[in-house]
Amino acid sequence: MDRSARSFLKTKTVCTIGPATSDPATLEALCRAGMDVARLNMSHSTPAQAREAARHIRDCSAKLGKPVALLVDLQGPKIRVGRMAEPVALRAGDRVVLAPLESAEPGELPVTYAELADDLSAGDRVLIHDGRIELGVTRVAPPRVEAEVVIGGDVAGGKGINLPGVNVSAPALTEKDLADLELARELGAEYVALSFVRSAENVRAMRDRTPDGVLVLAKIEKDVALGELESILEASDAVMVARGDLGTELPFEQVPLVQKRVVRRANVRYRPVIIATEMLESMIERARPTRAEVSDVANAILDGTDAVMLSAETAVGRYPVEAVRALTRVIAEVESKSGLLVSGPPYDVPAVPEDGGPAATELAVACATLEAVRAIQAPAIVTYTRSGFTARVISSRRPPVPILAVTDTEVVLRQLALVWGVLPVLCPSAPTDEEMWEVARAELLQRGLAGPGDRVAVTAGVPFHVRGTTNMVRILRL
Repeated sequence: MDRSARSFLKTKTVCTIGPATSDPATLEALCRAGMDVARLNMSHSTPAQAREAARHIRDCSAKLGKPVALLVDLQGPKIRVGRMAEPVALRAGDRVVLAPLESAEPGELPVTYAELADDLSAGDRVLIHDGRIELGVTRVAPPRVEAEVVIGGDVAGGKGINLPGVNVSAPALTEKDLADLELARELGAEYVALSFVRSAENVRAMRDRTPDGVLVLAKIEKDVALGELESILEASDAVMVARGDLGTELPFEQVPLVQKRVVRRANVRYRPVIIATEMLESMIERARPTRAEVSDVANAILDGTDAVMLSAETAVGRYPVEAVRALTRVIAEVESKSGLLVSGPPYDVPAVPEDGGPAATELAVACATLEAVRAIQAPAIVTYTRSGFTARVISSRRPPVPILAVTDTEVVLRQLALVWGVLPVLCPSAPTDEEMWEVARAELLQRGLAGPGDRVAVTAGVPFHVRGTTNMVRILRL
């Protein structure tokens, strides 16, 4: 077990691609440094830029023989201050009027969301520029909103607006999102992220428009989403704790425990989860992270996240490759030295449903696999999967050894690059059980994850080529 723990990083790395990293040489350096998932942020990317970046990412992945998933992150219904000739200085106690961009008059604050007055009431808060500026709504006179400045500052065009506690009625998918969703189809993205999710219905509406085989990732960044968390998880394939907007909408002291809650609930439901925003923020300008940032990354790993994400650090930062190397150094240290992770997960993920009923077959098999691994001291788990489902279920129990996931589908191969503890391997199309075992055996030996004579736990579904069945565990010797 110690051998495999040292040679394989279970926690995955997501990198946002931007001006600092879009050239082929830097992308290759990111892949070599540890990038598992490349994120294209459509809030800041044009279709032409996304196409070029995706092409370079695929080329790099093929060159290095390393599966890298492509995540297209939709902008969503982000509310912003409209374009202004120059910033406006607001002081505490000032009165200000917010008006739709199309009808804003001189002296009023233009807003990109025309229905703002329909959603707000007197007493609501309006936060601008990540909460740096706070307004209190005093009166609503559609289409305008009157407010008093609580915390002042300079407001510039394009700054984001958050409405904590307000269930915004804007559609989950904008016209831009629909165009970008079509672009994701064109690029063959493995994941598409939906921003500002408020309910499971938002996710289902997205799924209805998403190509078959593409996984839907829900970003948890609205306070109202927390009240719908279980249904959002049920409707999604994966989730992201997007701490930027979430930390604006919630009191900042609540964010750490919310992060732990979302990670735990995602684990219980077999949903891969990403922790994002300000992981190594100082490395936008500096070559070394702060001690607080290192602790933040370590705690995300100990919480049980599948992946940690870099945003501006790799998109526009001065030290993008160094940031990835720093991230992987922390991952390696925590995973190799933490007694919690070496012996198992930092908490016990329930092996039975919370309602006390019988466990699903796939969960029972996952728990049996972990017991077998510990009993025979297996250095690895092998799982055969056509959809990735088996690997995700096993991963969600956070076993203490690597999971070698053998699949015959390239899309699934890349999707599993996001999943904790999983080393995805491609087998020829429509392989037999014997062929898959030979591929797994060769990979384990070549990587030094297991040695001749070692016993490993193998899981699969029978019938073998039917998706979504996980009903068997057996022990095989290398």
